[in-house]
Parts: sequence; C-alpha cells; structure tokens
Amino acid sequence: MKCALPALMLVLTSCNATLKPDAASAPLIPGDPTAPSQVTPDESMAIAQGYANHTWRPFARNILHGKDQAGVLVNTPDVTHEPQQDRKGWWVPGEMNSGVPYKWGGFDDPASFDQAIANGSAGGDVSSPEKRRADNAAVSAQAAGVDCSGFVSRCLKLPSVHDTSQLPAVCTELGSAQELQPGDVLNIPHRHVILCAGWYDPQHTWIYYYETGGAPDYWKPGLKQAPLDALLALGYKPLRYKGMAHELVPSGKQPKEVLTRAVKASAIVVANPTVGEP
Repeated sequence: MKCALPALMLVLTSCNATLKPDAASAPLIPGDPTAPSQVTPDESMAIAQGYANHTWRPFARNILHGKDQAGVLVNTPDVTHEPQQDRKGWWVPGEMNSGVPYKWGGFDDPASFDQAIANGSAGGDVSSPEKRRADNAAVSAQAAGVDCSGFVSRCLKLPSVHDTSQLPAVCTELGSAQELQPGDVLNIPHRHVILCAGWYDPQHTWIYYYETGGAPDYWKPGLKQAPLDALLALGYKPLRYKGMAHELVPSGKQPKEVLTRAVKASAIVVANPTVGEP
C-alpha cells in the first residue's frame, strides 16, 4: 500500500492539472478605457434580468390615459389599455406586478422607478406613431419607466441615455452577426434596439435577447429567442459597445454562456420577430 499511494497521488495530480485549464473561463479583454463606462457581459445580463424581474405595486393613481399637466398625451400599459388589441396593456393596480413598464423616452432604473411610482407618477407610457413623430416633445415628465434605448443604455451602464441613433457612436460594428456575444446589441437607428444574451444553438441560427417594447409582451422587458436571420432581415446591425469586456473566441468555439439553464427556460419563443415599436 505504501508503494501504491505515491503512484495514486501522481495520477490524481496529473488529472487535476489536465482539468483546470478546461474548467477555467477564458480571460475577458477589457473594454476601451476611453468609453463612457466599463461593463462585463455578466453585469449586463444581471441588469437586464433585474428589469425583467422587478416587482412593484401600482395603484389607480398611477394610471393615466390622457394628457399630463404639460399637455403630453400619456397611455399607461395597464390592463385597461386597449385590451382588444395585440399590443394591450398588462399591469394590474393593487397587485404585485413583475417588470418595469415601457415608457416612451424613459431612462429609469428600478430604484428611481419605484420612487416615481410612490410619488404618483404614471406607470409607463406606450409608444405610438404620433410619439415617434414628435420625438422628445412627446416624453412625459410625469410618467416613469424605460424604453428600448433607455433599457439598453442602462444595461451598458452608460451614464446617460443613448438613443438608437446615438448608440453607433459608442459602439463598433461587428464584421458578422456570427461574432455576437452576450452584452452586444442589435440596433436599427431611429427605430429599435435589443440586447444579445447568447446563442440558443451551436450553429448560431437562433439567439437569446432581452427587449423592451417588442412582441408578444410589448410594454415590459423580457428575455426572448428568435432566428438570427429573421432579425437581420428586419435591418438590425450587430454592434459591440466600446466599453464592453469580451472574449477572444477562436474559430469554431463558443463564447462563454452567461444565462443559466433556468433563465433560458423562461425565454419567450418569437419565431417571426417584428421591429418592436411602431
């Protein structure tokens, strides 16, 4: 036995030495230090999931379907908002609701949203063709929530909102959408933006993504999965935020998965995606 033990220890040591490099994650390449913020894929996904899972209790005073005190038309995405339409509202007054609601021009984080709701602000404000034409003039100071670019800006830890026309200036366009990693974005200037959350399959035909303002739960952030080609056909361009840490992924390899199996299981399947906002 005394002779066998050293040999056994040598085998175990050799096995450990072999396993450690495979078990270790590939080191991340830091983002550009001159970027407005620094963020990792894990941080970005945690922020996104925080918006999607945020619980809050609104009341009747947080409902508004009409003009605010400044004359800006507001429609909160509560259950009374166009229940007969595909883009109907969802939150229920007096009950615990999950997800920070969509607000045209919104840039709230969950904490500032909760404070605004407690102070009586309207719980979100849905977009419309009229709001898109009016742009910033249609943003209500008396509503709380987050829109597509406000959500993505928060997930990139940007100090101020960067809309879909401004995001390309702080990003680098990827040579191919096949290079997408968690924390990258798919953007259509002046239209819509979504946050890549990883690959559904090794062949890179479907992706996971977080979105605020898209089907089927239009007026809240959520995790979805869709065919990449269908998204690209809509005009989305793959971008990487300059301050995003990322992996150097060898050809034929997969980037590190950030989402857990349980989170992936919650993703809504969107086989035929559309551009989220009107």
